Amino acid sequence: MDKIKILVVDDHPMMREAMVTALNEEADMHVVGECVNGIEAIKFYEEHDPDVILMDLLMSGMNGLEAIIEIRKIDPQARILVVTSLEDEEKVLATIQAGALGYFPKTAPRAFLLEAIRKVADGIPYLPSGIAVKLFKGLREMGAGMSPAKSATDESLTSRQEEILALLSEGHSDQEIGRILHLEESTVRSHLHRIIQRLGVENRAQAVAYVLRTRKSD
Repeated sequence: MDKIKILVVDDHPMMREAMVTALNEEADMHVVGECVNGIEAIKFYEEHDPDVILMDLLMSGMNGLEAIIEIRKIDPQARILVVTSLEDEEKVLATIQAGALGYFPKTAPRAFLLEAIRKVADGIPYLPSGIAVKLFKGLREMGAGMSPAKSATDESLTSRQEEILALLSEGHSDQEIGRILHLEESTVRSHLHRIIQRLGVENRAQAVAYVLRTRKSD
């Protein structure tokens, strides 16, 4: 079994050491590099092409958000998981809009980090449960007392697509979504493709971010 090649980007030596030690203990993971800022991360990515980047946000030189944008210019398919102490919703949205596939708060348990890395490595968006709950509630309330002019999502997504998007935000795979909603996996993928097209976004993570941003503006 091929191991997930991981790049850790964080300017705190103790944090990097702790993460590297923990991740290398996993049978399916291997840390291939460490960087202290965005500039180093961009260079390393170009030279070594890791599977997943664990990106801190608050770093000197070039911060994590700037690095995400630049790495995505190099490779739009780069799989980046933000690992940060910043937990406000605006930061989450900013990182996803920049192209990150997931967001993980440093205060969460290690087991959840391992889950997040595996999902992002498989191309599945990952968001903390608190944000996922807000999104789910927002989707269920969307349309009630809101005019079509206020939300493009009301006009473009069916109730089934809203359900799928909510489950996606919770980190469920296509197969898991199909099982929960009693749909074929191919049907789930078809819905997700149409969701991305209708919202005019590039990928699944940005579709989730779009709905969060729309809900927040209301």
